[in-house]
Amino acid sequence: MTEPLERLPDGTVKQVNPFTGTKVWTLPDRGARPLARQARVPLPLDPADHDRYCAFCWGRMLETPPEIARVVRAGAGWREVRGLLAEDLHSSVPEFRLIPNLFEILSYDYWHLSHGWHATADADARRTAYLSTPLGRDQVSALVRTKLRARGVPGATLAARTFEEDVRDSAEFFASNHDVVVARRHYVDGATTDTELAGSGTLSPEEHWQYVAFAIETARRLYADNPFACYVSIFQNWLSPAGASFDHLHKQLVAIDELSVQTEREAARVRAEPDLYARWGETYAAQQGLVVASTPSAVAFAGVGHQYPSLEVHSRDPRSLPWELGDEQVRDFSDLLHACHAATGVDVPTNEEWHHRPPTLDLPMPLRAVIKWRISTLAGFEGGTKIYVNTIDPWAVRDRVVGRLKELAGDGALSPSVSVPG
Repeated sequence: MTEPLERLPDGTVKQVNPFTGTKVWTLPDRGARPLARQARVPLPLDPADHDRYCAFCWGRMLETPPEIARVVRAGAGWREVRGLLAEDLHSSVPEFRLIPNLFEILSYDYWHLSHGWHATADADARRTAYLSTPLGRDQVSALVRTKLRARGVPGATLAARTFEEDVRDSAEFFASNHDVVVARRHYVDGATTDTELAGSGTLSPEEHWQYVAFAIETARRLYADNPFACYVSIFQNWLSPAGASFDHLHKQLVAIDELSVQTEREAARVRAEPDLYARWGETYAAQQGLVVASTPSAVAFAGVGHQYPSLEVHSRDPRSLPWELGDEQVRDFSDLLHACHAATGVDVPTNEEWHHRPPTLDLPMPLRAVIKWRISTLAGFEGGTKIYVNTIDPWAVRDRVVGRLKELAGDGALSPSVSVPG
């Protein structure tokens, strides 16, 4: 195993990711650069647009595919609601909604024609119920035509379509293998300008826990509903430079019929080195002074060998699938993710990428997430050499984040379970 971190006499830091082998160079005198996007003049928000800023806002729920489920507040607790019809969407306030992606990566036809997969009985029943009402029929028909229009189908062809044809093409809205968990807020409550976006770090720790738990349950369901799903990719793109279509907080979950390339590479390493994650994750991070925070069952540290400056959050449970973790373990994992986002700030474009053991593998591969700061643009050097140049080395990431976490902890913005090193 190559040493993951090496500092050269001139200050250059060479990194090798211990899990993927990715090579990264960090050049000296670059770590003080600002992370956030270039500041601009805030524009006032129109109160008339409240909860209607984008298609993910809950004031525009008919613009997304039919809702699968939602999480709502129930007194001092939380409750999941399923089976709502189009006419019932405003019967409660959804803190988090689960919807199919309108432009999914792998379509229903992909799974049906390639594998002979069919929608589950529950999905068929939900489809029948949803299409039994006028508003549901109108919504589904409009969405089918939106997709066809995006594919270049002429207006005259769309005008000649029958409702029965729209129903035939609506299966993917009820038997989705690419789902989205959408948070309620576009801007923070009480925002007056368009720079006050609501990101992961602006949620309360408890809200973020519900967000994470909802995503984990969605992953479990995707595996259960599709026996041909080998892996469920879980990720979050925040802001357009990181690939987000809307500046509205959401996670995506995509079932695929192969193991991811990264999972295959890591599985090969774990077979040769079963303690890979413990040794080169938390232990190595502690030895190098890279730990930024911990909870009783999880740890967060500055990542080594990523294309962008990164933070990693690892569960300390090496064997459990995400949905096999106990509530406190999920909460510990969520609290650290939340803390890392809060320290990063909503103005920094990020990708949050989850990694977990596929159900078909019996290997010690813990649930972990990588938060990548998309603050640079890959160019010809990286493409030609596959050596990536970062502007901030892991120690500088650690220093920035720990300093900010101490401020947030002092303000009471973090979960009490989060411990920040001195």
